Amino acid sequence: MEPYKLFDAEYKFACLIWDNEPINSTDLVKLSQAKLGWKKSTTYTVLRKLCERGILRNDEATVTAIVKKTDAQKYESQTVVEKAFSGSLPQFLTAFLGGKKLSEDEAEELKRIIEEATR
Repeated sequence: MEPYKLFDAEYKFACLIWDNEPINSTDLVKLSQAKLGWKKSTTYTVLRKLCERGILRNDEATVTAIVKKTDAQKYESQTVVEKAFSGSLPQFLTAFLGGKKLSEDEAEELKRIIEEATR
């Protein structure tokens, strides 16, 4: 399995950590219960699995991320474009926009991103 591949529940759990790190594992259990409806055993099982995969670290009951959120998002977005659109970013954008009109600010931001990517 790829190092940054996160299933939906794993991604939601990792988001809790990215948004709150460093976080004590006891506090993480409470947060997982409140936000995800998970039991303590589920939280620790998912935490252990993500630590084994090198995505998170649990050091003396303090949980932090090894993989940054931006790296996980980059991996996921590249995977979607590759799998569903044969790697074609223009095809992806066409499908993503689906006839939606962009605001002037959104169009300018996309132009800036494209210009930076071509340098």
